[in-house]
Amino acid sequence: MILFELIDYSVLKVIWWVLLGVLLIGFAATDGFDMGVAILLPFVAKNDVERRVAINTIGPIWEGNQVWFILAGGAIFAAWPPLYAVSFSGFYLAMFVILAALILRPVGFKYRSKKEDAAWRRNWDAALFIGGFVPALIFGVAVGNVLQGIPFRLTDELRTIYEGTFFGLLNPFALLCGLLSVAMLTMHGGAWLAVKAGGIVAERGRRYGSYAALATILLFALNGLVLWLTVKGYRIVDGVSPNMPSNPLFKTVTRDGASWFSNYTAYPWMTIAPALGFVGAAGAFIGLRGRSELVTFFFSKLSVLGIISTVGLSMFPFILPSSIDPNSSLTVWDSASSHATLFNMLVATVIFLPIVIAYTLWVYRMLWGKVDEKTIEREHKTSY
Repeated sequence: MILFELIDYSVLKVIWWVLLGVLLIGFAATDGFDMGVAILLPFVAKNDVERRVAINTIGPIWEGNQVWFILAGGAIFAAWPPLYAVSFSGFYLAMFVILAALILRPVGFKYRSKKEDAAWRRNWDAALFIGGFVPALIFGVAVGNVLQGIPFRLTDELRTIYEGTFFGLLNPFALLCGLLSVAMLTMHGGAWLAVKAGGIVAERGRRYGSYAALATILLFALNGLVLWLTVKGYRIVDGVSPNMPSNPLFKTVTRDGASWFSNYTAYPWMTIAPALGFVGAAGAFIGLRGRSELVTFFFSKLSVLGIISTVGLSMFPFILPSSIDPNSSLTVWDSASSHATLFNMLVATVIFLPIVIAYTLWVYRMLWGKVDEKTIEREHKTSY
């Protein structure tokens, strides 16, 4: 027996679909609060010292948190090549905007305190805000477009033809999803400031984080309602097999209004995901108001887990549907890498992912402790 045949090809596809979700959730749960703190920066800090308090709660760890984003991109490239090809070409300008905004963040961290000049620091603080708000918004917009379907089709030679535009991505439902993403990550940033910051910055973080938690609950419900009433989902009619080769054109797909909710009828246990989205945000709101720091952060992460999982479970087995040629839609079953590639990658992941997690936990443990105005005064020359 060949070694990779120890695990069935269809099982490996599902495992990698789950792992992709884990990496995306890991990115949102870690780097998400970095973006949330950046979004909150103009609201929780009113002078330079307070801004430095907020910035130094995330300054030492944001680079490690962003590793999850790189891992997710690498996983898409290796495990789902058609998904990588279509999404990175179709969302090219959107990805460029995201990367440009993310580049502002390290530059802002490194340079804002290099000069004792108010205008200089104010401009870099604005750059940090952009570096948090823009990616949070566009990630949500991307999810909204995926739920509606992306305007691409595949030729008989499996060459991708993308027929959309950047401004076409900014449609009302996608922008609504973008607002949900901003609210969710702002809530997460507020929860982090409640845990990590001290003094007035933590107080304001709790206040604005609780507002964002309420907005998350309302926007999550509104997105679900709009999805139900206005967005047609996708359903496989014929021609698909879990062990099929990676050729999306072998299947037949139809669209109807209830398809994105059919999985919850077929598998009631999946309703756990949206329930966690609501319960987590409600728990974060209560915790922020009640000053329960670690409990608040736990519930905030729970909400992130629930909201992102809701999207994945609603769409399964679709990972990138096509709005102009539904039969070209990419699914878990017909857009994965080879059996051997998925197996070899899984072996590497089993070895290295626990190391990444263990190192991340060690770093958080070593850097634990609150940041307040006294910390900034004491470490004036070395803090951001």
